Amino acid sequence: MSRVLAFLAALALAAEGSAALAQPAEPMPAAPPGPISAIPPAPPPPAATVAPPPPVQVTRLAAPDAFSTPGRETGLPPTLWRGTSLAIAKAVLPLIAQRPLPPAAAALARRVLATGAPGPEGAGSDPELTAARALALIAQGDPQAAAAILARAPGLDRDAELARVAAESALLAGHDARACGIEEALTSGRDDIYWLRLRSYCQAIAGKTSEAQLTFEIAQAQAKDPVFARLMAAKLAGGGDPGPPSLRNGLDLALSRSLELDLSQAKPSPAVAAALAEGAPTEPAFDLAAAPPELAATAAALVGAGPLPSAELERLLDSADVREPHARARAEAAALLAAPFAEPLGPTLRARVAALNVPEGRGSAARLMILAGAAAEKRLGETALVALWLAADAGAAGLSPGERALVVSALRRAGFDRDARAFALEGLLALR
Repeated sequence: MSRVLAFLAALALAAEGSAALAQPAEPMPAAPPGPISAIPPAPPPPAATVAPPPPVQVTRLAAPDAFSTPGRETGLPPTLWRGTSLAIAKAVLPLIAQRPLPPAAAALARRVLATGAPGPEGAGSDPELTAARALALIAQGDPQAAAAILARAPGLDRDAELARVAAESALLAGHDARACGIEEALTSGRDDIYWLRLRSYCQAIAGKTSEAQLTFEIAQAQAKDPVFARLMAAKLAGGGDPGPPSLRNGLDLALSRSLELDLSQAKPSPAVAAALAEGAPTEPAFDLAAAPPELAATAAALVGAGPLPSAELERLLDSADVREPHARARAEAAALLAAPFAEPLGPTLRARVAALNVPEGRGSAARLMILAGAAAEKRLGETALVALWLAADAGAAGLSPGERALVVSALRRAGFDRDARAFALEGLLALR
């Protein structure tokens, strides 16, 4: 019996275990919740968007013209040529390329023409105008500025005259290789005598003696030049007596230098003399000791940058009140030249200056009128060009005191104070 009970007890336990296995499993308890925030979390930021680039603005730059390339720094503004008549520029530049100017005018020409600024309206990249500008700079003593301008001039390979000016300016500046490069690149007018002579020189310094000899013979057959012939013959022979140096132009200078001749044994042309001077051109220097005693104080006052004291002008006007004609004329001229620097003139001084009897001079009344108008309207380039025109017209005799006083007044009014003082000092020292 006990066995039966034990068996039944075992069956009961097995049934309970089966029932327990049949019940679904209870879920695991969740983790205790964390603290609750009163503000819900912010949504993730939107993806950054990149704005499309703005459309490219294409600015069409103005083409460089005959005046845009600088020869050197001059301190004059980029508005130098604004309002200037192109016809006046075309009239004046060849004139001052051919005629020597007195020191004050030459200094003004160098400053104005070496300035890089957009030229008069309509100038464009005119090769003739570029050449005239460079030739004027060479003639007035600044071949280095001319070389700098022509080093960047377009069309050198197509315009023989422009190329010739560029080659000469390079030779004057001592840049023989550049001059030879200009000759080699030229496609027009290569058989002209200048290019034949330059080519023979370039071939000689490059060691191409046979080619140089042939080119030299062709050049001499076309136009004989005894000076070039003796120098070039010595160069080709590699020795012998070439005779004295020649300093007529850039090619003669280069050839004389290559032969190591004593350049002091020849008189240079103005352009070569300027090339031989070291450094940049200097401002005109005036010997104040050469001034007449009664004008020494006035001359000294004009050397500075300040105004002329009214008392000094009054003294000049007083000294003009004499009977002796020569002394009176000199004192009146001096007072008129000094008056622009004593501005503003009061009513009494204006009346006394107006009473002076200084004749206007020989200059063109038309040009003097245009000069005054250009100065009043601050047309800087035109004022300078017309002043140079008058100086070139005056020739070796120079401007008369009346003309000079009008030029001084115009230059000062336009803003060329330094040049106005130089013109006035030059005039004062010329009064005898």
